[in-house]
Amino acid sequence: MGNKLKREINLFGALATVMGTVIGAGVFFKTASVTASTQSPSLTLFVWLLGGLLTICAGLTVAELATAIPETGGAVKYIEAAYGKLPSFLLGWAQSLIYFPANIAALSIIFATQLTNLFQLSTDYLVLIAAVTALSVTGLNLLGTKVGATVQSATLIIKLIPIAVIVVWGLMVPESGTVQLFPIEAGKDVSFMEGLSSALLATLFAYDGWLGVGAIAGEMKKPEKDLPKAIILGLSFVTVVYLLINFVFLKTLPIEGIAGNLNAASDASAVIFGSFGGKLVTIGILISVYGALNGYTLTGIRVPYAMALENELPFSNQLTKLSKKFTVPYVPAMFQLVIACIMMTMGSFDFLTDMLIFVMWLFSLLIFIAVFVLRKKAPEMNRPYNVPLYPVIPLIAIIGAIFILGMTILTQTSLAMIGIGVTLLGIPVYLYKNKK
Repeated sequence: MGNKLKREINLFGALATVMGTVIGAGVFFKTASVTASTQSPSLTLFVWLLGGLLTICAGLTVAELATAIPETGGAVKYIEAAYGKLPSFLLGWAQSLIYFPANIAALSIIFATQLTNLFQLSTDYLVLIAAVTALSVTGLNLLGTKVGATVQSATLIIKLIPIAVIVVWGLMVPESGTVQLFPIEAGKDVSFMEGLSSALLATLFAYDGWLGVGAIAGEMKKPEKDLPKAIILGLSFVTVVYLLINFVFLKTLPIEGIAGNLNAASDASAVIFGSFGGKLVTIGILISVYGALNGYTLTGIRVPYAMALENELPFSNQLTKLSKKFTVPYVPAMFQLVIACIMMTMGSFDFLTDMLIFVMWLFSLLIFIAVFVLRKKAPEMNRPYNVPLYPVIPLIAIIGAIFILGMTILTQTSLAMIGIGVTLLGIPVYLYKNKK
């Protein structure tokens, strides 16, 4: 497979991919839960910085596996190479039942929240608007891959506009909030470690997407040189942008007006630009959210489809059916939509995003450890790129993952147990299919 990939992506193309994959809707809305957890401007900004540094270490670590195993399937293939078929199946299972549906549900809720705020609609219709939003995106993707890809391309640039506008203008307006950078401490009503851990989990939704960065490794002209540069420069840029936009939010609004407020970005925009300008920025944010929603829908449909092609799932024959006119796997699309709609009625934006990040970081931990496993298990493997400062960078990623997972289990036990439980449900499915 690696030999068939054309090596055409240069450093700039890789940089654009890194930033385009990671920058999504989370930066606008996760400030609400981060500030609610920290109750402190200094710890809020520190957590955004820490999340960025951890993401850079994670990206640099995974890049070694991506260049050594440049196959379709990405993370699933890395885990299979290191641990075998069952763990890799469970990743695909978790992506199909938790990661993609929860992303779609969470982003649909956010879209509905912003829409009701913009047009002053009743919140009684929130779940209905969210479901219609998810249905519309699924409908677009059922019209063919080209339509879904066109929507993705159109929203890619648009989503950067509200970020740039808020940062540039926001830094120039007089300070009305209170931004205290030092000392780095939690608010009076929360412990430092608890605030740090729950806030860090929240920021990782905004940084989500780094795991897919390695997927382009097999198509880069010089992966050994350009991939680490793209990851360090791209994710550093994203980190700086996230710090600046959160600084603007804290500078513009009092922390009490941000904590738990999913409309904080719109409220800050209204303060910076006035009522009309704030509404224009909110429309830009809506387009950004819709684009992110489309990206997860487009990708998510193809995970159960790929697993069904290998007869790994129940009803694989149905899941591999393509629509005659547009050749799209419509059964996985409807399956994904139904799960997402059920999730909309069960959990808030923060609950859904925290759960999907927790589950994905379980597998990320396995991937970080896989770098050590495969160096011992397959020393002869062709590695065009090696993790810099090995083993320090992978160890930082591993320690960070263990801290996030451990603290989540301690502080959000029910959320963690649901995520682990749904993932483990894949084991009897895997054993049943293998027995057949």
